[in-house]
Amino acid sequence: MGETVLDVRDVSTTLGGHRIHRGLSLSVARGEVVALIGGSGTGKSVLLREIIGLLRPQAGRIELFGQSVWDSTPEQMNTLRRRFGVLFQDGALFSSLTVEDNVATPLFEHTELPRAICRQLARLKLALAGLPPDAAKKRPSELSGGMRKRVALARALALDPELLFLDEPTSGLDPISARAFDRLIRLLADSLGLTVFLVTHDLDTLFSIIDRVIVLSDGRVLGSGTVDALKTIDDPWLTDYFAARETKGEPVHGN
Repeated sequence: MGETVLDVRDVSTTLGGHRIHRGLSLSVARGEVVALIGGSGTGKSVLLREIIGLLRPQAGRIELFGQSVWDSTPEQMNTLRRRFGVLFQDGALFSSLTVEDNVATPLFEHTELPRAICRQLARLKLALAGLPPDAAKKRPSELSGGMRKRVALARALALDPELLFLDEPTSGLDPISARAFDRLIRLLADSLGLTVFLVTHDLDTLFSIIDRVIVLSDGRVLGSGTVDALKTIDDPWLTDYFAARETKGEPVHGN
């Protein structure tokens, strides 16, 4: 395994009196495309928010690129945030801004480039995300769900990050749009050398573009490996999860 870009060690989290994480540990190496799965309430999105510095765990240590997220100064975190991009589950686009300005916002905030250059770079990122030139001047409300996801992806890529976090990237998309989005993620990861850490429940995503799957259960990592490796784990939720693919008439096997 290469350089570790994400390291989570002994993280414990309690929200509303409920134990979410119980000494959870995992790591991601540079260049990996890793999926995090688990049943409802296992704390997948909570962990993602902790990793990017939005929610502080009660105990444990989280490092990005060898630097502690929760021991960093605001200035150090701003520097870290330039090295990773985030696509939130709902896209979190600004409805009052054009698509172009949505993507340019990180450039406005974190660089001293002239606004015209920021917008030009935003258009390049939109093209990279597979959007046509005429999308730039539209509002998010004028786009389909799949196109809004691509805008959110373009914004996550605005600062040329090394690491990309995706929270349920195919949620709400029709099957054709979801698979097209999967292929785009894999293409970008391979061509740009990105490390990708995504939270998902989408079985087809796992079988098509993922290098390694991490399973959360009972506040800890139940297993980590390929789909074939995870199939050998005796766990009721995991068994039912993979069985869902068989009910669609598709064999359960890895890449």
